[in-house]
Amino acid sequence: MTLAIFDLDNTLLAGDSDYLWGRFLVDRGIVDPEAYEVANTRFYEAYKNGTLDIGEFLAFALRPLAENDPQQLFRWRESFVEEKILPIVQTTARELVERHRSAGHTLLVITATNRFVTEPIVRLYGIDNLIATEPEFRDGRYTGRVEGIPSFHEGKVHRLSAWLADNDGHDLEDTWFYSDSHNDIPLLSRVAHPVAVDPDPVLRRTAEQRGWPVISLRAA
Repeated sequence: MTLAIFDLDNTLLAGDSDYLWGRFLVDRGIVDPEAYEVANTRFYEAYKNGTLDIGEFLAFALRPLAENDPQQLFRWRESFVEEKILPIVQTTARELVERHRSAGHTLLVITATNRFVTEPIVRLYGIDNLIATEPEFRDGRYTGRVEGIPSFHEGKVHRLSAWLADNDGHDLEDTWFYSDSHNDIPLLSRVAHPVAVDPDPVLRRTAEQRGWPVISLRAA
């Protein structure tokens, strides 16, 4: 069975949900505005530049989950999706997802952003399958730690391999993967149908060199 995999941030979304969650926390005064904004921007630039220390970033990004009551977090998340995410949901991305759905393909989002942030966003696209970085949840609260392998860079390959082992009938021989980021080149290199979506400069050069399709989902 054909599998259609989508990156989330700057691919299906016209923006980065992880960065915007940080902006939301700053705007609401949930975190120290100046210190958090500086760190959030620094990590986002490191991600784009390919120099992100994923362990250091996740310790930073998951701290607010550990510091706040889960029910309050879920209420904030509802507001976050309405205020920050709905404006960057792309009609063209929805149409791409629906073309794969209509063809009978299994739909999957794979993202480095944690599940707390991304789960309700993926539901906006009607996609049931999600591989995301997993924030640890113990005794009714988030701990601020990561459970398992973060789905970042080569971690996406490992996490997808585990998913495939648990989902018979799928393999990389008939799989599509759409992404904007050079951080996803390890996984793009392994699927039958890699597609660069509004790619960053490094991914664009790689796609041109390897003959991968380059498309845009951004409104003209």
